[in-house]
Amino acid sequence: MTSGMQTAFYVVSAILFILALGGLSNPETARRGNAYGITGMALALIATIFMGDQVHGSGYTWLAAAMIIGTCIGLFLAIKVQMTQMPELVAMLHSFVGMAAVLVGYSGYLGPTHTLTGAASIIHEIEIYIGVLIGAITFTGSVVAFGKLKGIITSKPLMLPARHWLNLGLGIVTIFLATLFVGGEHSSTAITALVIMTLIAFVFGVHMVMAIGGADMPVVVSMLNSYSGWAAAATGFMLNNDLLIITGALVGSSGAILSYIMCRAMNRKFLAVIAGGFGTAGGTVASSGDGEQQEYSPETSADETAEMLNNAKEVVIVPGYGMAVAQAQHTINDITRKLRAKDINVRFAIHPVAGRMPGHMNVLLAEAKVPYDIVLEMDEINEDLPKVDVVLVIGANDIVNPSALDDPNSPIAGMPVLEVWNASSVVVMKRGRGVGYAGVDNPLFFRDNTRMLYGDAKASVDAILGNI
Repeated sequence: MTSGMQTAFYVVSAILFILALGGLSNPETARRGNAYGITGMALALIATIFMGDQVHGSGYTWLAAAMIIGTCIGLFLAIKVQMTQMPELVAMLHSFVGMAAVLVGYSGYLGPTHTLTGAASIIHEIEIYIGVLIGAITFTGSVVAFGKLKGIITSKPLMLPARHWLNLGLGIVTIFLATLFVGGEHSSTAITALVIMTLIAFVFGVHMVMAIGGADMPVVVSMLNSYSGWAAAATGFMLNNDLLIITGALVGSSGAILSYIMCRAMNRKFLAVIAGGFGTAGGTVASSGDGEQQEYSPETSADETAEMLNNAKEVVIVPGYGMAVAQAQHTINDITRKLRAKDINVRFAIHPVAGRMPGHMNVLLAEAKVPYDIVLEMDEINEDLPKVDVVLVIGANDIVNPSALDDPNSPIAGMPVLEVWNASSVVVMKRGRGVGYAGVDNPLFFRDNTRMLYGDAKASVDAILGNI
């Protein structure tokens, strides 16, 4: 088939990818967006495999075998992975993109197909160097993010002495190595420079994410998504594949925009997230101004909570990662339907960084078929909270922490939060008396209008449902 047909397929695929991003921006159109993305990727694969000159003879056999293996792994993960494990899966998939960029870079430089000369060769070597650099950082950074999300690695940031000087030093060495690599004419010095740079990038990726605290992990996932996009774009330049460049740029730019939006939602600067340190504070019991320990708010029970909900006119539910872990979203939807059948106005309040990745809570609620029109963002619901009778907080800590507004010395000071304490009553569902993922004390747990409902979230909401 002609290259003209391949270009036509690439154009259609690019349009479908853009439509996919537009569809994924809203829960109501997310299914359609996924369909656009799947179709676009299928067309891209067909055009690349059958309409180009990259695959010949026995190459089709090897390619088919690789695609079958990849398809089986993808189907297995899609069936096996729970929604609570999606952040870890996304982080791991980002690492695959990063390593692919590294391998393509080495293959493009060391392979026999490298026949460019002059300025074209210099440009190609710059593309390879940048692609390997971004890919290596993305790979190890994503692996560490996977470990933090999985709980294998502590969520507390690793604050090495003079860490900023260390990063600066690594950056200077990387630039110096670039001068040895570009124009090195495939010499042993150039190859050594590329290998050393790759190792430095691996180390930098580890150090960068290790220094980031648990509260910033949703931003980290979004940031790594952006990195993986730029790594894919760099791979497109190395392979001279226009569609891969376009796709990588779309992913990279959309991830960067999402990271910026999430940083604004946390009152954080992107460079501050990279510098790390958010989530270093901790403890289990807050102290009053004179140094005395405060008592937690009184405990309540599932039947008392059900009675409060039955007697309310306005109810707001704040889902957190605890709801995701307990897989309680379906029971929450049943509670919502029963309360709405009694003419009780029930709404959901979603913080932009609730959960472990962007949109995590929205996806869980959509999975449970909670109506989209009662799922509201933080800016939409905060002003209504003083008129709410009962707020039910399910496994959320940091996004409902009043110290973000009241305590200028708090690690989360200035972060916009859901101001649930302004409601008449707040019921906080927690496993125990520990702090949240960021390791920050929460004064909400000591307020007069707060009641604590301890235990597994699924068991608690099942009991509440049975008493409504």
